[in-house]
Amino acid sequence: MIIKKFQGKTESEATEAAKKELGNAVVIMNVRSVKKKGFLSFLKSPQVEVTVALEEESEKPKAPTMTALEQLAAKQKEINEKRVDESETKMVNNPPVNMVKNDIIMEEPKQDSKQDSLEEKIDSLENLLKKKLEDTQQTSSKPDGQANDEKNDDENDDTLKFTKLLYNMMVDNEVHEKYAGAIIEEAQKTNKPGMPFDYMLTNIYQKMILKFGNPAVISPSTKGPKVVYFVGPTGVGKTTTIAKIASKLCVEDKKKVALLTADTYRIAAAEQLRTYANILEVPFRIIYSAAEIEQAYEEFHDYDYILVDTAGHSHHNEEQKNNTNIMIHAVDDIAQTEVYLVLSATTKYRDLTSIADTYKEMSDYKIIFTKLDETTALGNLLNLRLYTGFELSYVTYGQNVPDDIDKFNPQTTVKNILGGRQ
Repeated sequence: MIIKKFQGKTESEATEAAKKELGNAVVIMNVRSVKKKGFLSFLKSPQVEVTVALEEESEKPKAPTMTALEQLAAKQKEINEKRVDESETKMVNNPPVNMVKNDIIMEEPKQDSKQDSLEEKIDSLENLLKKKLEDTQQTSSKPDGQANDEKNDDENDDTLKFTKLLYNMMVDNEVHEKYAGAIIEEAQKTNKPGMPFDYMLTNIYQKMILKFGNPAVISPSTKGPKVVYFVGPTGVGKTTTIAKIASKLCVEDKKKVALLTADTYRIAAAEQLRTYANILEVPFRIIYSAAEIEQAYEEFHDYDYILVDTAGHSHHNEEQKNNTNIMIHAVDDIAQTEVYLVLSATTKYRDLTSIADTYKEMSDYKIIFTKLDETTALGNLLNLRLYTGFELSYVTYGQNVPDDIDKFNPQTTVKNILGGRQ
């Protein structure tokens, strides 16, 4: 199967480009509006991106069947609808006091709907400052001589207002005060008197980008399959995230993937992953001990990746912490491994640091943030990056499989943090 993305000023133009290259048999899988990259991208016209798929002749079935991606989407829709029906019945018959979030939730608006206004937010930041400065000038009527004498003081006062406004924007978007203050302090060291506000804004923007760094995504092993563990608390969407990553590795990257689950506490999670494995036509195993991971490594030695779903648990549960620790180190001597800590962007900062500390005792890891569609404040992404020193990798913003997942984008995230809430 060939899957490619094409861009144009309109959907028709992008689709026409796809058909010109791949032929009229292409199937449009997704259409979305995208912004051009770069700090001044808000000055550029948006583009329409279409994702198309084309089955190669050798892959075409004798009878019409759905592709793996279409089956995944259909299965996810079925699960979502079933979950919604069950939730509605439960709410009517027995409303719960505390509602526990499962891996499958009602579909929320995609990240794109929030990203469309990010550039406008950055622009409005400067407009807000200008308005404040104009108000100050209107209420301050001083003699010309005194105004000239105090010109430098006014410029310094304006600079202070601007930096304070940026600081408040970061804190409002849940960047921790100590990190927001440190960023402002660093930027002020390079600021000069009379420096334009847009330069100051760019300076802070770039410093935040550097602090985030580039996304660290799953990389291939140099010898044998890469064993990738996914760890984290319950309810953050580990199983769905693994399904999304597996589908992209299989369908887009043409890699051989095997799926394992050590989550023997939740039968539904294991069956959910088994369903995705069947659709993708990849091996699936339930493992109960560290020795079985080693056996699976030998069995799938000619594969590219072995993805392991571990049991979600409270980071205060010592027994389950010990079990997870044993699992993720089961093949350290014979395989190349990576650990990904899956966290929800809606979790409080204090809880995030506690969870991060717990898993740091077990292993170094990379961070995946889920549920970006359920919050308007992304400051915790920066907080945890600076707190742990570990790299961010993927972000998810919905329950649609195989969609609603991307590599972490530092530029988009910083614009959101500096742009303030809707």
